[in-house]
Amino acid sequence: MKHKSLAIINGHLIDPATGRNGRYDIFIENGRVREVVSCGKGTGSPRRPDGLLAMTDSTSLRASASSRGGSAFGGKQSSEQIIDAEGLYVVPGFIDLHVHLRDPGQTHKEDIESGARSAAAGGFTTIFCMPNTVPVNDSVETTKYIIEKAVHSAVKIVPVGAITESSGGETLAPFAEMKQAGIGAISDDGCSVDSDAVMKEALLKSKELGLLVITHPEDSSISKDGVMHEGSASQKYGLPGIPPEAEESIIDRDIALAKETGAHLHLAHVSTAKGIESIRRAKANGISVTCEVTPHHLLLTDQDVSPDDPNTKMNPPLRTESDRLALIEGLKDGTVDAIATDHAPHAAEEKQDFIKAPFGIIGMETAFPVCYRLIEDGQISLERLVELLTIGPSRVAGIMTGTLKEGSVADITLLDLNDAYIIDPTQFCSKSQNCPFAGWKVKGRVTHTIIGGNIIKQ
Repeated sequence: MKHKSLAIINGHLIDPATGRNGRYDIFIENGRVREVVSCGKGTGSPRRPDGLLAMTDSTSLRASASSRGGSAFGGKQSSEQIIDAEGLYVVPGFIDLHVHLRDPGQTHKEDIESGARSAAAGGFTTIFCMPNTVPVNDSVETTKYIIEKAVHSAVKIVPVGAITESSGGETLAPFAEMKQAGIGAISDDGCSVDSDAVMKEALLKSKELGLLVITHPEDSSISKDGVMHEGSASQKYGLPGIPPEAEESIIDRDIALAKETGAHLHLAHVSTAKGIESIRRAKANGISVTCEVTPHHLLLTDQDVSPDDPNTKMNPPLRTESDRLALIEGLKDGTVDAIATDHAPHAAEEKQDFIKAPFGIIGMETAFPVCYRLIEDGQISLERLVELLTIGPSRVAGIMTGTLKEGSVADITLLDLNDAYIIDPTQFCSKSQNCPFAGWKVKGRVTHTIIGGNIIKQ
């Protein structure tokens, strides 16, 4: 049901884009934020947009509106809904720049519908789906397939088109036409564009079209057949390692090409200390580069890898403790622009043997509670975490969401920070359960996900 009006009262609003951090009531009409009103000095009494005080109890507020023959918005609307968010945090809807929905081609792992439900369960209202599907999204036809299938999905889905045909690294995909069809970025995620000349051509074309380029930094001639980070743990288990240089060399190359072309480069799932330092230096030099990190690289290291648990196998691999701490420092000083999940579903039978198992883990339904541990440990503030999940990725992608300022689209996530629970992948909305955080005790549950003023999850 689509509600013409919605009031969220008594909640603690955190909106880093506007600097609001306190108790506010939010009034929504026709899918947009009409007004944001301070609750006052602890009174908990929401003020209606017409200037009158409304009752704090949602039932009373609804009854009061009904008795006037109208709504809580001064009788201008005939339909309304009220959420009493007492004890909850109200934030802009989360945005994930990096997910894999496996649709088309591998829908036994995930499809657009199940992936959207998984996103909504995790508080995400907009997600960018990577092009390494079957077939690769390197055409207008595949882009249209995703968009048409996503029309009725639970969240907003933005297709990412391939940089090169079949992500083969040789010939540019027709991303001018694909942009017209609806892609929001381009990437050959899963592999790098090996050719310097092709990558430069892609950056120049992307600058001309105003398309974001998301790169997966990995030199496959260095990573070879590695399955985890090359270090003491890989030596202990006798597993082939992936040196950090495989990632860092491509980060440096792509930054140099971004400097040369003036294009906007976004580096996906950065995992090493030297990679973060290269990005920090590039930003200081005025190069148009942004980056994301993942929850698993922020919370886990190669010492958490078990050869008996292929759910600890991902690419880039879990790195060292010093790398993890460097990523957190990047969160603190602004080097990192966004947290993205790299949600990568795989069927249970595929995640059996560590060597043979595909890389990747799911992450949308665990992203916030897992990252909330950084707050509990005093590493970052709640406001900074919200920024990295909202206005941060919004700025990277150039989309008009990630804030709850007046006039903005009412994409909203509500959080109960006191709710403690055990992560249980069998309860996920995703089709897959390849999660390295199973059994973790966490705090911070998404209670409501609202898109365009419509409650998707509650």
